[in-house]
Amino acid sequence: MTNTTVEPDEATRLRNKVVDELCADGNISSPEVEAVMRKVPRHAFIPDTPLDRAYETYAAVITKTDEHGVQLSSVSAPQIQAMMLEQAQVESGMRVLEVGSGGLNAAYLAELVGPSGEVITVDIDSSVTDRASRLLEENGYDKVRVVTADAAEPLPIGEVDVVMVTAGAWDIAPAWIAQLEQGGRLVVPLRMCGLTRSIAFTQVTGERGPYLESESARICGFVPMQGSTAHREELLLVNGTPEIGLKFDDGLPADPHRLDNAVTFPRHERWTGVIIGLSELIDTLQMAMAIGLPGFCTMAVDDDLDTGLVAPVNKRFSLAAVDDDTFAYLVTRRTEDNKHIEYGVHALGPNAKQLAGKVADMLRDWEANRRGGPSPVIRVYPADTPDDQIPADRIIDKVHSRISLSWPPA
Repeated sequence: MTNTTVEPDEATRLRNKVVDELCADGNISSPEVEAVMRKVPRHAFIPDTPLDRAYETYAAVITKTDEHGVQLSSVSAPQIQAMMLEQAQVESGMRVLEVGSGGLNAAYLAELVGPSGEVITVDIDSSVTDRASRLLEENGYDKVRVVTADAAEPLPIGEVDVVMVTAGAWDIAPAWIAQLEQGGRLVVPLRMCGLTRSIAFTQVTGERGPYLESESARICGFVPMQGSTAHREELLLVNGTPEIGLKFDDGLPADPHRLDNAVTFPRHERWTGVIIGLSELIDTLQMAMAIGLPGFCTMAVDDDLDTGLVAPVNKRFSLAAVDDDTFAYLVTRRTEDNKHIEYGVHALGPNAKQLAGKVADMLRDWEANRRGGPSPVIRVYPADTPDDQIPADRIIDKVHSRISLSWPPA
C-alpha cells in the first residue's frame, strides 16, 4: 500500500508512535519539536514509499541514486531530523537557511518559524528542488523559498539566524558562516577522520577574530555533499589488491607503499579486557582513536575477495590505524554471559606487536578517562590560523578551515 491510498487515521497513528519513541529515547526534548513532528505528514513527502517504511523511526528513505547505486539524496530518519531540530533551537520569527532540500525538513522548519519567520531551502540538484517545491506546495507550505544553487557559494538572501545543513559535509563553507547573524547557529553533519557528527556550532569571538565552537555533537550518517565542497575518501589497497581497503578522509600516509608487505607477517591478536554493553554508545571511543592515533582510518574488506588475511567483525566498517609499515584494527567478541562485548586488536606488519599494544593502551585510557564522559569540543577556525592560536588535542586541516578537537578538562 502506497501513501496515496492510505487511510489518514493509520498515518496519524504511526506518526504519533514514532514521536512517542523519540520522546522516550530523548531525541525529542522540547514541546515545539514534538508538536511539529506530530503535525507534519511525513508520508506525504515520500509518496512512493510504503507507509510502514515511511514511519520507521531510525531509518532514512533514499530518494535518488546515481547509475552506480551511490546515494545522492534522501529523507533522513525521523530520529536524525528530531535530533537536528533540537540542536538548531529554531524559534518563531527566525530566518532559517536549509542546505540540502527534500521538502519535509523545510516543512518542519516552516512550522517552527511561524508566519512571521522565513525558510529558504537550497540544493544544487534541480530535480531535488523541483520535487521539494512540488511537495511543499501540495502540502500547504508554499511560502518556503526553494532555490537551486551551490549553497557553499554566497547566496543573495541576507543574513539568517540558523543555517541547517542536511547533507554530509567534509568542510565548513565560509559562506555558511558569513550568512549567519551575530550569535547565529550552524547545525551541520561534519565528517572528521571518516567519522560524522551532527554538530551545533555557535560563533565565538577570540583574539584573532570569530570562530565556531560546538555546543553538542551527535553520531549520525548522511548522503555526502555535492558541489564545490564535495570530498571523497582516499582508498589505500593493502598489498595492492582490493581485498583489504583502508579509507583515509584527510590524506594518505606519507609513503603508503610501506604497507605493501604487511600481510606477509603473521597476524598478532590481543584482547584488552575493555568490556562494554551491547547497546552502549561508543562515540567517545571513536573520537579517542581519531584524536590519539595519527594514522587513524577505517577498514573495509571485499566479501568476494576475502581470503581471511584479516578477520574484522564488520567487513564494511572497522576502526583502524596505520603506523608506517604496520596496520591494526579493532575486533570484538561476546563475553560468557552473552550480554557484553570485549574489545581486541589485530595487527599485521613487522611492528604488529608494538602497534597492537599502542592501540590497546589507547582503549584502556578511554575506558579509564573518557568512557561515558563528554564529547570533545570541536572548533572551526579559518584556514590561515596558526597552530599557536588553536587549542587542540588534534587539528584537522580542510580546504577552508582548520578543525580543532579538544577534550574538555577532567
